[in-house]
Amino acid sequence: MRVFRSVKDLGPLDVALKEAMEIKADRYKYQELGKNKTALLIFFNNSLRTRLSTQKAAMNLGMNVIVLDVNQGAWKLETERGVVMDGDKSEHLLEAIPVMASYCDIIGVRSFARFESREDDYQEKILEQFIQYSGKPVFFMESATVHPLQSFADLITIEEYKECKRPKVVLTWAPHPKALPQAVPNSFAEWMNAADVDFVVTHPEGYELDPQFVGDARVEYDQMKAFEGADFVYAKNWSCPGVTRPEDYGKILSQDMSWTVSERQMAVTNNAHFMHCLPVRRNMIVTDDVIESPRSLVIPEAANREISATVVLKRMLEAL
Repeated sequence: MRVFRSVKDLGPLDVALKEAMEIKADRYKYQELGKNKTALLIFFNNSLRTRLSTQKAAMNLGMNVIVLDVNQGAWKLETERGVVMDGDKSEHLLEAIPVMASYCDIIGVRSFARFESREDDYQEKILEQFIQYSGKPVFFMESATVHPLQSFADLITIEEYKECKRPKVVLTWAPHPKALPQAVPNSFAEWMNAADVDFVVTHPEGYELDPQFVGDARVEYDQMKAFEGADFVYAKNWSCPGVTRPEDYGKILSQDMSWTVSERQMAVTNNAHFMHCLPVRRNMIVTDDVIESPRSLVIPEAANREISATVVLKRMLEAL
C-alpha cells in the first residue's frame, strides 16, 4: 500500500478487521518490521488523538518517529504555484517535500480544509503534492475531505460492540459554534457504505454531503425518525458542503440546538451506543448524560485509533 486515504485502499474489510483484532491482541507482534525505518508525521493543524495514536502505532512496529508541527518552529510554507514569494512565507512546499522525504521512509500528513475554495479543498492540493513529489508512501492523518484513520477505528469499534449481525448506524449532524470541515462525516459515510450495516445519514437541509461519499446511504431530514431503532449513533458537526450551492461552502447554515444529541433522541433508539471522534463540544454536540452514559463509546473508539494506525503502517512497511 503506497497511499492510504480511502476504505478502498485496505482491500477486503473482513481481512482488515481480522488483522486489527490480531494486532489488538498483541500490538508488538510486528515490532521487527519497522526496525531502522522512520515515519515522518507532518501536522499543518492541531492534533491530540491523531498525533499520539499514530506515533504510538509507529513505535509498536519498531519505527523511529519524527513529528513536525509546521506552525511551530518551521519555515512558513507556500503551497501555491506561480506565487511571487515576497510575503512572510520563506519556503515552497515543492522544495520542502523532497527534503522532508529524504529523512524518512513513510510520511503521514494532516492538513485541514481552508474553506477558501471548495474546488481546491476537494482536489486535496496539499496531500496530492506529497504523493506526487515525495517518492514515499503517504497516509492521510485527516485531510481537507477525509479522515480514514478515524473511520477505520470507528469500524473496529462497531465490530467489537455490535449486538446483531447487521446493526443500524446513524450519522447525525449536530450544532457547533464554528465552521468545521466535512472530513470526518465524509469518511464515516464512505466506510459505513462499504461495511455490512444499515446506514442512515440525518441532517438539516443544506448540509447534504458530497455524493462520492454519501453514496447510496439513506438520507433522512427528520432526526427523530432517523434515530428510531438505531444501534449506533455517530454525532458530528460539519459546515455546508456546498454540493447544491457552492457559494455556501464552509458556511454555518444552522445552529438549531434541537439537533443536540440528548436522552430525548436516544430514547427512540435500540438502546444505541453513542459515538463521536472527539474533541467534542459538550451540550452542543451531545449532552453530558449521553456522553457519560455506559453506552458511550467515545473512549474505546479513541483508543482504537492506535490499532487502525498500526494496521495501516504495517501494510505500508510490508510494501516497502
